Amino acid sequence: MADPGFPGQHSTTTTVKTSSTTVETSIRFDQSYIRTLPGLLKIAMMVTNFIGFICIQCSGVFSYHTRGSFFSFVSMTAFWFTGILLLLYLFHVIEKLYKIPWLKIEFVFDATWVVMYLIAASLAVSFGPEAYIAAGFFGFCAMVMYSADAVLKSFAIQRGELAQGERVINTQRTTVSSPTY
Repeated sequence: MADPGFPGQHSTTTTVKTSSTTVETSIRFDQSYIRTLPGLLKIAMMVTNFIGFICIQCSGVFSYHTRGSFFSFVSMTAFWFTGILLLLYLFHVIEKLYKIPWLKIEFVFDATWVVMYLIAASLAVSFGPEAYIAAGFFGFCAMVMYSADAVLKSFAIQRGELAQGERVINTQRTTVSSPTY
């Protein structure tokens, strides 16, 4: 007689995950990255960084105020870092150096610059001159774009993707059932 507390049938499921990484390690120019969402975001971020910087510099005597200097530092650092990353993606240097955690580096940079732009744009808008208000607007726009890019990077990190190249993860499930006695 079967014990009512013990199941009559037992099944075991084994899951095996295998992954393969496919990258091309040659440096080459590929403009198709510009048509992707991260590429378009990088270009838009560079434009807003530069326009915000120009607004501060065109404010005349106020461009040397500490608020203007801080905004200029934030916008130009973001401009050059984003521009260098764009070039690395366009020439597939990121793919060549695929063992570096590029997505995590970009995520940390994006998250840092969201906070930096929040501070810089708030300071610029609260100062008063029209050029600072315009710079603050472009700073807030850049902040939104950097936060969108950070969200994209965090989702890519969670999925285990590479910044450039392909990683295919295959999942194989095996279920073994024992007969009822």
